[in-house]
Order: sequence, then structure tokens, then C-alpha cells
Amino acid sequence: MRRLLLLAPVLLALAGCGMVQSSEDEATDSAREVATRAGERLASQLPRTADEVGHSASTLDGVEVLRVEGDSTHDGDGVEVTVRTSGSAYNGWFDVEEVTVRRCFSLRVSPRAEWGEEARDVDCPEGPPLTFPPPPEPPQVPYAALEAKLPRVPAGGRVNEAEVRRVLASLDMDPAITTEVRTEEGRVGILLSPPSYRYEPVDCVLAVVGPGRTNVWMPSRIQRMPGEGGCSVTNALHPLPPPH
Repeated sequence: MRRLLLLAPVLLALAGCGMVQSSEDEATDSAREVATRAGERLASQLPRTADEVGHSASTLDGVEVLRVEGDSTHDGDGVEVTVRTSGSAYNGWFDVEEVTVRRCFSLRVSPRAEWGEEARDVDCPEGPPLTFPPPPEPPQVPYAALEAKLPRVPAGGRVNEAEVRRVLASLDMDPAITTEVRTEEGRVGILLSPPSYRYEPVDCVLAVVGPGRTNVWMPSRIQRMPGEGGCSVTNALHPLPPPH
């Protein structure tokens, strides 16, 4: 007890000089870190509307969306999102119990925003957190029909790209599905990729038709994330190694 009494003036002096953060300041730093990590989760090179960004932010743990400004991530300065997060801290020298705060921060979501840009402190807007309708489900790639209809070329035979294209046309796919076909070294690679509405894996399907083998598959989840290169006709012809 005597030791604590002797140390108390020293700690108070240090706190007064700014060398020791109060628990409230530490808790605010913790809340800001949650918001900054949310900004990193929202970062993407894919164009998205303000509503799509708001919906994505609202699904993150510990994040409440209070305001969304802007039209889309690729227009002007992008989309500005005001979020509310909480943080906690405990300093045994000063606090009887843990201190928890709720603070608001602004995040800029744009391909031109700096990665890891620290969330900016702002006043909390009045009103409850915003809600957003989920984005529309992407069209489904006809995996089973593709696998059943692609030609099987015997070993030593020749693959006909025109025949492969006729099969794809017969599937009557949603026009929003991207289709790419490429012939290389006697094999035909195929990519079927629905649009991606959010920062999630794309449900793309790859196929390759070659002498003695026709193969249809979906790349691993990590390879189907935006920017990973799994959803490409190149990956159909030259498959990436499996993730470790």
C-alpha cells in the first residue's frame, strides 16, 4: 500500500506530461484500429456502388454503419463511410474496472485510397445504424451441363475450338456470365465467370479440352478471390499450384 501511495504522484505527473495514456485514450485507439481494419477489408479494385460498400461494411463484426456518401468507389473521391466501433482498455493503476468507449470514424473506399489508411475521427451522426438490402445473387454457371456436353477427344486426336464454342452457345447462359475461350498447344481452355458484386470468391468455372482428357473444375476459394488470378483462362490452360 505504501508503495502505491509513493508511486501515485509519479504516475499522475507522467500522465500530466502525456507520457502515460489514459484508459479512455487507449480504448479510443483500440476502436480506431477496428475501424482501420474494416477499411482494409473494404478495399478492392472492383467498382462498387455506395449501397454495395455500405452493405459490405455492415456485415463486418463490431462495425455499425451510420452514414454513406458518394455514388461509387470509382467516381470522384470514392465512397465515404462513417462507422461506429468500440474499444476497451484497462490500466490497473488508475481504473477500478475496464473502460469501454464507442467512437465514430470515417473511411474512404476508393482504388486511389492508400492501403492501411488510418480511420479518421469524426462526430457520430444522429440516428440508428443503417441497413442495406443484400446485393442480387450472381447468375449460376451451368457446371453439370458444361461437363456433360463438352467433347471428349481421343488421345492423338485434334480439338476443334469451333465445336467447343457451339457447346457453350447451346448452354443458353445468362449474358452477364463472362465467357473466354483460348486454344493453346492443341488444347482449348475455357473460363465461365459470373459478375462479382462484393468482396467474396467468384463462382467461376474452368475447363480444358485436350486430346485424351476433358476436365471441368472450380478453383480453390483463395484462388477465386478478386485479384488472385484463379478465375482466368490462363489458369484453365496452366493451373496454378494449390494453396498451402
